[in-house]
Amino acid sequence: MGIVEAILLSVITAATPLVLAALGELVTERSGVLNLGVEGMMVMGAVSAFAATQITGSPYIGILAGIVCGAVFSQLFAFLTLTLVANQVATGLALTLLGLGVSGMLGEGFLGMQGIKLQPISIPMLSDIPAIGPLLFRQDIIFYLSIALVAGVHWFLFKSRAGLKLRAVGDSHASAHALGVNVIRTRYLAVMFGGACAGLAGAQLSLVYTPQWVENMSAGRGWIALALVVFSSWRPWRLIAGGYLFGAVSISQLHAQAFGLGIPSQLLSSLPYLATIIVLILISHNRRTTLINTPASLGKPFVPDR
Repeated sequence: MGIVEAILLSVITAATPLVLAALGELVTERSGVLNLGVEGMMVMGAVSAFAATQITGSPYIGILAGIVCGAVFSQLFAFLTLTLVANQVATGLALTLLGLGVSGMLGEGFLGMQGIKLQPISIPMLSDIPAIGPLLFRQDIIFYLSIALVAGVHWFLFKSRAGLKLRAVGDSHASAHALGVNVIRTRYLAVMFGGACAGLAGAQLSLVYTPQWVENMSAGRGWIALALVVFSSWRPWRLIAGGYLFGAVSISQLHAQAFGLGIPSQLLSSLPYLATIIVLILISHNRRTTLINTPASLGKPFVPDR
């Protein structure tokens, strides 16, 4: 039971940043904006969280720094694509490259430092439940935030008036504008939320998953998060299933090596990305459902009447 519990705990830790980053991108894409810079925002959140934690000694300030850095960094993308009407795909790719470069420069002085790990929070009585207690009720605050954010985003998108406006902007920005919805402001806020979630996911990497700073420590998780959004058909609750599936695949390489299986380490390391390709292939076979759920104005610029 101890081995199974350890494996499940590691899956939860690996899946949490994927769920957070994908959730932020889901809201962004629901507004009709395609931001491919998730990887760059994640790694900027990771270095900001680690640096702030080392300077202040508080991982909670580090979490806040990661969120703020991700949100601010995302506004560079928003300004270029929403105000200057630059191509969203090219700008998102540039944002990822910029984030990887800037984070490497900022984090150079923190290489090799021992990190301050974010400690788990035990919920009284519930954390003592056999098997379930340590898995669900003895986790760090970022895990609880991820679950709360999924529930909150689901309510916001499908139960609130503001969420209806955001989905309307994603489905037809021209029609939403004609009805008086401020399309640009809505998209700015959606992009900022996506950046904040990516920054929080990066903070989890440097404070929980691997409490240290390593250059390019996001290691492609931003691209997996982008695939998760499509996998979930742009619905928040499906992100959890997809996130934990990908988390299990990601962590399987470590346990396979620990059990001494005779599988090349290079093949094991490629499993998460191989799983991403397989999922995208399967989704392409169900193209009709994917097209129905895809925001119609995704990636299309909006230029308001002057």
